[in-house]
Order: sequence, then structure tokens, then C-alpha cells
Amino acid sequence: MGDIRRRGVVALGVIALVAPLTLAFTAAPAQAASCTTQAGPYQKQVEKFLGRPVDGKQSSADCKAIQAFQNKHGITPAIGYAGPVTWGVMDLMNKQKAVGSNPNKDGKCPVNKGRIACVNLSLQLSWIQDGNKLVYGPVPVRTGRDGYETRTGLKKIYWRDIDHVSDIYDVPMPYSQFFDGGQAFHSVNLSMWNPPGSHGCVNMTTRDAKKYWSLLKTGDDVFVYGRKPGT
Repeated sequence: MGDIRRRGVVALGVIALVAPLTLAFTAAPAQAASCTTQAGPYQKQVEKFLGRPVDGKQSSADCKAIQAFQNKHGITPAIGYAGPVTWGVMDLMNKQKAVGSNPNKDGKCPVNKGRIACVNLSLQLSWIQDGNKLVYGPVPVRTGRDGYETRTGLKKIYWRDIDHVSDIYDVPMPYSQFFDGGQAFHSVNLSMWNPPGSHGCVNMTTRDAKKYWSLLKTGDDVFVYGRKPGT
């Protein structure tokens, strides 16, 4: 854990936790990687997800489609194999899509706090609500990996820094809104489905992080619940 760069006002006990950007797209370009001829254990599921003929057999076209998906989301090795990591990402995407515009259907994120940012670790989704009204989202997020889990519970945003930089990794954390020690909402230049996850922060796309920045303020509540797959 490292120190926070302070800008203007002193922030107490803030430690930047963010996955190094070197995790992004470390796989070799698709054209430089070998394409496996072996069918994976999730071949049929992956074929269906990608709109390929569902026969459970690996073809050259299947492999290229799987490989393109792997490269897009930083899944390694990107050899077109329909393995558990690739299917895990696709399965999560399916579950996120099924939520639709009612992310708090189970009522687990408090509706008696006014404006609150909710984070469902199990589905890797976040949204902002005000009572029962959905204000923004749901949007996919990338939370803490195994050993660096995003901590659960009710918290409050206590410090914001639009141009924050992590000293421990020396990488930018734009639109940082800290809610638990060094854990914060902030944008990253990564796919939200890039495994294995962050070092505790709730990673967002730049568009979503900007929107959260405009909608939230210091003192607003954050509620984190569930458990990220694989942790």
C-alpha cells in the first residue's frame, strides 16, 4: 500500500489501490497467436454466445471469433480456447444483461438513504439510486480480485480527486471518489471484463466515472454487497 498525493486539502489515511495498467491487453495480437484446434469444455456455450453454429466442435472460424473476444477483453492466453475463464466472462455478461433496468430488484441496496451508489459484486454492476428511483445505470464495473476484494458494507464518499495518481503503481486514477480507505470509484483504460480484477477499487469506464463524478458528492452513501466470482 502507498501514500496518496495530496492536492489542496489534506486527506487522512487514503491509500491508492488500483490494478496496474500493465494488466491491460497483455495478450499478443490475434494475428501473432496460435489458434488452437482443440474444443474447450464450454465450446457449445461459447459458440451460442458468439452466434456461431452450436455443434461443440472447434472450427477455424470458431477459434478466430473466440480469440477476438479474448483479445478485446484481455483474456490470456488468447488462443481461441473455450475454457472456464472465457466462458466465465460471457456468463457474467449474460447475467448483467438479464438485470435490465431494475438492478435493485432484490432490494439489497438501501432505499432509505436518499442518493446512494450501489455496487453488486456478484454481478459486477453498479448504479446510483435515490430511494426507489434509479438515477443512473446499471453499469458494468471491475472490482477487487482474489486477495484484494472490494470491501462490503455501507460507506460514505469522504474524499474526491479528479486527477488522482496512485503512488504505489504510478498510474492515473481519474475521477477518484474514495469511500473506504484506499478503495474508490475511478476510471481505467481497460475492459470492464478484464480478469482477474482490480486491487480493491471499483474500476469504471471513463464515461461512467465522469457521470458518477457529476452525480455524487462528498458525504454520499455507498453500499457494496455480494461476492465477486472467483474470490
